[in-house]
Amino acid sequence: MSKNNRSNNNKSNNNSNNNSNNLKKSNTNNKSSSSTKNKNPEKKNLKKSEGKIKKELKLWQKILRVVLIVIGAFFLVVIGFFGWLTINEYKPADVEKINIDTSEGEGKKLTVGDNISILTWNMGYGALGDNADFFMDGGSSVMTATPERVDVNVAGFEGALSSVNPDIIFIQEIDISSKRSYNQNELTKIQGEYPILTKEQNKSDDDFNGFVTTFAYNFKAKNVPYPIPETIGKVESGIATMTKYEVSDAERISLPCPFSWPVRTVNLKRCLLVNRTPVYDSEGNATGKELVFINLHLEAYDSGEGKIAQTKQLKEFLQSEYDKGNYVIAGGDFNQTFSNVDTSAYPIHNEIPDVWTPGSIDVNDIGSDFQCLMDNTNPTCRSLDKPYKDISDKNDFQYYIIDGFIVSNNLKVDSINTYSAGFMASDHNPVGLSVTIEE
Repeated sequence: MSKNNRSNNNKSNNNSNNNSNNLKKSNTNNKSSSSTKNKNPEKKNLKKSEGKIKKELKLWQKILRVVLIVIGAFFLVVIGFFGWLTINEYKPADVEKINIDTSEGEGKKLTVGDNISILTWNMGYGALGDNADFFMDGGSSVMTATPERVDVNVAGFEGALSSVNPDIIFIQEIDISSKRSYNQNELTKIQGEYPILTKEQNKSDDDFNGFVTTFAYNFKAKNVPYPIPETIGKVESGIATMTKYEVSDAERISLPCPFSWPVRTVNLKRCLLVNRTPVYDSEGNATGKELVFINLHLEAYDSGEGKIAQTKQLKEFLQSEYDKGNYVIAGGDFNQTFSNVDTSAYPIHNEIPDVWTPGSIDVNDIGSDFQCLMDNTNPTCRSLDKPYKDISDKNDFQYYIIDGFIVSNNLKVDSINTYSAGFMASDHNPVGLSVTIEE
């Protein structure tokens, strides 16, 4: 074979090999291009899915952050509110001197042999007349009267008082500045109007020298935050004593509070309002003895331990004063019934939902030096589960005997009487006592 032929054959083979290699490369490139095209949509879908998840996570993180901020803010507000209540809690001392208001007169002297008339009346802060029901007694109302009705109730209270014209008046639940009675100062109102109402009656008493007034807080809270949504709100209230006799000293004595924090911060701080009047003999000489008269309003809405503790402290105080030779009278709203009182005419109506039930004081626990006096001729208190005026059959109503007096045996008890005021001005009836100072 010639060189040229060999050379051509080699070229031909080389060209064939090159073509084969080029074909392989082309196939490889096509496969690679096809694979790349197939993989790109999957990556894109994966990236889209990952982006969506990240956005959703960020959204939920934002929502969670907002929820946590709201919850945190709520708890900060609650903590701050209860902290504010704690800081502003009314914390009276065990014994405090009380201002003796003689702006209406200095009072007259008390002499051995004098007959004294005393009347106790829980005035229901001027808002618990015959139209009222109250949520804590099974009713539904928080604000139980309009401003006009408060005026009517206070006027009715004064009118009934003036018709009796007692020498000493014990008043419970008298508001100084409370939301529930539209911030009226009921004490100032009565101090200004009652002497005018009794002016003509007192003219016949040559020794009359005006009324002496004392007042002690037993409920003082900047905000009582229940019930929700309509709350009791601000309360400044207490007990007041008005007397025609001179007062040498007055004290507020704290009673045990059965409630713990935080309920305690906005609850009543019960007390004894103690007035002292010197006793003179018929010649006008001081006997060294005093008439110690105590206005009180004991626990109502506890489980019982508060009433027991408060009654025990009261008994011990009464005994200590009697042992000094003093004449002693304690009167007011006991929120309990003396064990020597027949209450069969006023049974507890257990069919009433959440009916309030009074406690009981065993008169033997008070001791033989005292007389425990309540009059069951008329009920001294009614239930507030419904308005009184709306009930046609008044016999089918929940009544109580919880207002009265404890009197030392060196005083002669002439009479005790529960006046029927028809519960027009208050959920309580007034109770009157007549005693004579014996030698």
